[in-house]
Amino acid sequence: MLTFAKPLSPLLIGASLLLGACQPHGEGSSPIPGDLSDTRPFDAIAPDEAVHVLGTEPFWNGDIANATLLWKTPEDADGTATAVERFAGRGGLSFTGTLDGKPVVVMVTQGECSDGMSDRTFPFTATVSLGGAQLNGCAWTARHPYTGPEAP
Repeated sequence: MLTFAKPLSPLLIGASLLLGACQPHGEGSSPIPGDLSDTRPFDAIAPDEAVHVLGTEPFWNGDIANATLLWKTPEDADGTATAVERFAGRGGLSFTGTLDGKPVVVMVTQGECSDGMSDRTFPFTATVSLGGAQLNGCAWTARHPYTGPEAP
């Protein structure tokens, strides 16, 4: 008897496509990041690590821990919490959910990042899709911290 896995949600499919699209593509390179023979999921960030993301223009930040995203903006300094699902692709992680009735996807990929406002350097880039709008920023974890001043 054949059994079929539960179909992937459109958000997970979109996130996996975007994770591949976040990598630079040079002449002769594959549009899929990493070693094509390596099928292991991204493991630079452990499932139990809290992930911190931030961006500017507009200012936003979020903390992802225990399957929950706490999303903050200057207009919502206390933040809004929402459940998210984690997906480890080949080129990074994505977290998908719904925020204020809009689909939200937070993608984290390895790569040096600057927020453009401080003298900090972050080990990951963050790309957020929120209700169709794309926000770009940086990310870090306690195990992979940013470098630079504590309070810029």
